Amino acid sequence: MKKDIILAGVGGQGILTIASVIGNAAVNNNLYLKQSEVHGMSQRGGDVQSHLRLSDKPIFSDLIAEGTADIIISVEPMEALRYLPFLKKDGMVITNTVPFNNIVDYPNEEELTLQINNLPNKVAINADQIAKDLLSPRSSNIVILGAATPFLDIPIEEFEKSLQILFGRKGEEIVAANIKALRAGYKLALEK
Repeated sequence: MKKDIILAGVGGQGILTIASVIGNAAVNNNLYLKQSEVHGMSQRGGDVQSHLRLSDKPIFSDLIAEGTADIIISVEPMEALRYLPFLKKDGMVITNTVPFNNIVDYPNEEELTLQINNLPNKVAINADQIAKDLLSPRSSNIVILGAATPFLDIPIEEFEKSLQILFGRKGEEIVAANIKALRAGYKLALEK
C-alpha cells in the first residue's frame, strides 16, 4: 500500500487538522508516514498545503514529485486546481466546491466549477452546506476528509478513533459532531 496525498486549502480552513487525523490513523494501522507542510500567510487567508506520504514500506522523502500524487484533498476549489500538476494521470481529486474568495483577482467561479467538473476522477461537494446542515459549520474540513476516506485504504473506524484522540479534550459533543461530518462526507463519496 502506498498513497501520496497533497492537502490544499487556505489558512484557517483546517488542512493541518486533516493531516493530523490521517497521520494518526495511518500510524495506528502500522503504516509509515512522512509529511511536509507549507504554511502560507494563514492569518491573511494564504495558501496552505501539505505533502502526506503513507506506505506499508519505509518512505525516504517527505516531498511528492510532480505527476505522482495519488490524491489531492482540498477544502477550496482554486487550491485543488493549483496542485493539479502534482496529480498522476489516474489520480483522484476530492474538493469542496465553495470558493474562499479572499483576493482581488480571484478566478471566475463559473470557470473554476467547469474545470473541476471536467476532471475525470473527482469527488466535488459543497462541504460548507453539508457541515451547516449538520449544525456544525466549522467541520467542513472533516466532511472533505470523510469524502477522501474511501480512497485512503484505511478503515473509516480508524479515522473516527483519530478524531476521538484529536478532539477528545474538547468533549464528546465536539467528537460526535466531527464523526457525523466524517460519515456524511464518506457517504457522499460512495454515492458519486
